[in-house]
Formats: sequence, C-alpha cells, structure tokens
Amino acid sequence: MQPQHTHLQRIPAFFKTGRVLLLSSLSLLFLAIPKLNAQQEGNYAIVANIMYRFTKYIDWPGNKKSGDFVIGIVGDSPLYDALNSFILNKSVGAQKIVVRRFSRSEAVYACHILFVSEDESSSFKKIAARTAGGSILLVSESDGLALKGSCINFIVVADHLKLEINQSNIEQRHLSIASELLQLGTAVK
Repeated sequence: MQPQHTHLQRIPAFFKTGRVLLLSSLSLLFLAIPKLNAQQEGNYAIVANIMYRFTKYIDWPGNKKSGDFVIGIVGDSPLYDALNSFILNKSVGAQKIVVRRFSRSEAVYACHILFVSEDESSSFKKIAARTAGGSILLVSESDGLALKGSCINFIVVADHLKLEINQSNIEQRHLSIASELLQLGTAVK
C-alpha cells in the first residue's frame, strides 16, 4: 500500500522556502488585482502590501541601514493611510518603518522609498532630478514614468495592476534588485 501524500508533500522542497512563498504570494496579488482607480481606496491596501514587499527585494547601501526606514509619499493619495495601517509593527531588518508626506517642492527627500502619486505626475521630472544620485527607490503610478526616471511604476493593463521596472534607474540610485522581483514586472529601458 502506497503512503498517502498531502498536497504540500508533492511540492518540491525549493518551493517551500520563505522567499519563494513570499514571491508566490506577491505573484498571486498581481493576478487578483482589479483595475487600480484613485477612487477605489481598497486597492491602495494592496499597493501598500506590494510596496512593503519591495523592502524584501531591494537592497539599500549600508549607510541607509540604520535609523528609521522611511517611505515617503508626494501628493494626496489614499496610499498614505493604507501604508500606515499596513506597516503597523513591521520593520525592515532592525529599522522601524515610518510613512511621511512630502511636498513636490521639497529640497531634500529624506527617505528610502518615494512614491509619487498620479496627481503629482506633472512634477515628476523635478522630483526625479532632486532625488538623482541618492539611494531612493522612486515609485510612481502614471503611464510612461518608468521611462522618465521612475524605478518602479504601477500601471494598469487589461484591468489588472502591473509593474514596470527600470533596472537601470534602480542601479543609478545605488540600489540592487533581486531577480525574483524583476521577473514579476515588465522590464523598461
């Protein structure tokens, strides 16, 4: 008589690792996300989850690995409240995560991740220039911004949320990205 195998026992061992399970759950989020609409605040809870996952697949230089881990938001976006709810009691390594609002005219953006909302996309070029050379992951949500300096751009394709990833922009900011995250997005050069 053959032993019975549960569904999980049939999965190869490498799929059971935490990193692959995390990546798998992130992949499933993208498959299940309906069209992102500024009026649909519930979708920003999903975007908050995805942005938190970026902290697992992006590596910042050593000088950015102490103090608070700051996620900045430019513009009036429901993402601010969604992130504050989602990151409660979460950290990046030993760094406490803090969410801060920034204006489009800041001289310096003291953060690790900077999200530029769609309503501030007209200021994107200036924001990208002010953050150039710094180790800031620049994230946006407007068509075409991955070609204009954004590292990761949320876009809607066939009513589903997708990522455009510009690896060159990421590397110019002295950041590195895990190949697993690159595989989830569309490469933009």
